[in-house]
Amino acid sequence: MEGIVKFYHESKGFGYIIEKETNDEYYIHVSGLINRIKDEDHVSFEVTEGKRGLQAIEVRIIKAS
Repeated sequence: MEGIVKFYHESKGFGYIIEKETNDEYYIHVSGLINRIKDEDHVSFEVTEGKRGLQAIEVRIIKAS
């Protein structure tokens, strides 16, 4: 999947990604990151079931903001 980082709080280690095609929002935790990310980065990711519902994992940057 591909999306855009809506919000990422680096010091707390969490945030959200908006998926490009469906506009679904997915939770991100620092443990699921491949690269360091920031708000507005274009990323690719996989989805898995987490403690808070669906969660983005294997998050890597396609295009930095």
